[in-house]
Amino acid sequence: MLAICNMCVGLFGVQVVWGLHNVNTSRIFQTFGANVEDLAFLWIAAPAAGLIVQPLVGYCSDRTWGRLGRRRPYMLLGAVLSAALLFAMPNVHSLWAASLMLWLLIAAINIVMEPFRALAADSLPQQQRTSGFAIQVFFIGAGAVFASALPSMLFHWFGFSPDAINRDIPPAVRAAFYAGGATLLAAVAWTVVTTRETPPELLSAAALERVSEIGMGPVAPHRWNASGWGWLTLGVGIAAAALLWLHDRDLHVLAAIAIVYGLLVLLVVRYRLAGRRLPPVLEIVEDVIRMPRVLRRLAVVQFFTWFGLFAMWVFTLPAIAERYYRTSDVASSAYALAADRVSLLFAEYNGVAAVGALLLPAATRRIGQKATFTLCLVAGGAGLLGIVLLSDPATLWVPTLGIGVAWAAVLALPYAMLADSLPPAKRGVYMGIHNMFLVLPQLVAASVLGAVVERLFAGKTLLALALAALCFLAAAVAAMAIPRPALLPE
Repeated sequence: MLAICNMCVGLFGVQVVWGLHNVNTSRIFQTFGANVEDLAFLWIAAPAAGLIVQPLVGYCSDRTWGRLGRRRPYMLLGAVLSAALLFAMPNVHSLWAASLMLWLLIAAINIVMEPFRALAADSLPQQQRTSGFAIQVFFIGAGAVFASALPSMLFHWFGFSPDAINRDIPPAVRAAFYAGGATLLAAVAWTVVTTRETPPELLSAAALERVSEIGMGPVAPHRWNASGWGWLTLGVGIAAAALLWLHDRDLHVLAAIAIVYGLLVLLVVRYRLAGRRLPPVLEIVEDVIRMPRVLRRLAVVQFFTWFGLFAMWVFTLPAIAERYYRTSDVASSAYALAADRVSLLFAEYNGVAAVGALLLPAATRRIGQKATFTLCLVAGGAGLLGIVLLSDPATLWVPTLGIGVAWAAVLALPYAMLADSLPPAKRGVYMGIHNMFLVLPQLVAASVLGAVVERLFAGKTLLALALAALCFLAAAVAAMAIPRPALLPE
């Protein structure tokens, strides 16, 4: 148990960074003059960075071995870069500079985060993985509670002002970023120093050599050709619609993703038919095409889940400020009070997740992983609906409990299901590919939510939270179709 905890301590620091990002990014952008309808697009840095960085880090770490092992070198490098950017970000003075710092910060923290999932899958036997990922969620939740409550603590306990003076980042937020950088370095260093990794040669030869494990698709380049052209056509169609009829700049992001992916699939087909060795990027694309059945079904669940989460993170603060505090002025004291309450609510749901995650192993033993996951997603949808329907801000802590239950399951159970279906030689890259299915719905949300809130919801950000609730309920329905993982030799 101590070894598992040491392995997970670094995630406390990682989630401090994500917590600071989730709670403060919209406020920083609005401080520098961003409109509410532009927030989703400005947030696009996080999912875009994850889409690119995590599969590459996973692929590289699968092929790395040195004094620090396979995964730990990337943890340490990413932590140093992330801490430097955390120290720099609160000192910017313009919207474009804040956006650039956000892109770089999220790219760096993705370098840190990806190896933790693969490290747990590498190091733990199958019967301990649900418990291992649950303990990861405990540290993630504890880090997020700390990050969410940090600006409020700095204000109430140490006197740092939460108000934006002269359209500058509030002193409490600036101090929180400094504290977050130091915490990240200390936590990741603890994991790097106290954790030992299993050398590749000690892993089962049968598992390492098993490239076409149960559930993976065959190598069929002729069939992939149609898929490549289909994605290419879809991307061109989205771009044309955005340019000619919808006049929506955000949709060009989705168009570019579809076009690039389609072209990469066609390149994979060309290399395969010519009998040539695939370069790393195309090898990752082929792994996406041939991913196991469990990952395919999880991708649907994750689409709805992370679309809803993205809407919640982006619009909770402006929604609560407008509904309960009757303001949209980010420089006002009322908005600062709203931000303080949202920080505490975010701290609450992460705290519930941290404690609730410790109950997940018992729940999965009793009713199974799939049923547990489904029920937790339903609780999250109910919690979001509660935030929409309640009229007293003092009661918002009640529905937030349901969000915390869902968050615990979202951060643990998909990884436990997936780890049991992957061969050791490809755990890093497939954990990164799984992250793509967390990232893509956020990119879709970033591309369409601004227009949806502005045109369909008439600027009422509270309705974005209602949409998030419906997404959680749709994810619960999709979760019932996840197949039982195919267990592989260790």
